[in-house]
Amino acid sequence: QVQLAESGGASVQAGGSLRLSCAVSGSVYRYYCMAWFRQVVGKEREEVATIDAAGTASHADSVKGRFTISQDNTNYTLSLQMNSLKPEDTGMYYCAAASGAFRCVPGLRYGSWGQGTQVTVSS
Repeated sequence: QVQLAESGGASVQAGGSLRLSCAVSGSVYRYYCMAWFRQVVGKEREEVATIDAAGTASHADSVKGRFTISQDNTNYTLSLQMNSLKPEDTGMYYCAAASGAFRCVPGLRYGSWGQGTQVTVSS
């Protein structure tokens, strides 16, 4: 079982930056996919970025060039660096883990989720 705890959410103005962190604890897996999702009330949850155990990262088109997902395997931390923030980036951000997954693929089921951290971007 993997436990996830996000932090770093805040209210910022458009054009600003934030760095979200997700502390990972519990069981350690050789293969996994870690992801950041975001959700706005009334809208579907959106996958923002993914990274696998090999370090292969992928970002949604809506954040490509502005957000960067990374992982620190020494400190068991997943991060999301968010630059040039826009009001449409507002939402609750969640980190998720698919333990045992060889790589991140569309439709992958994530078995572990954090409680979320709120990001609000004002214009």
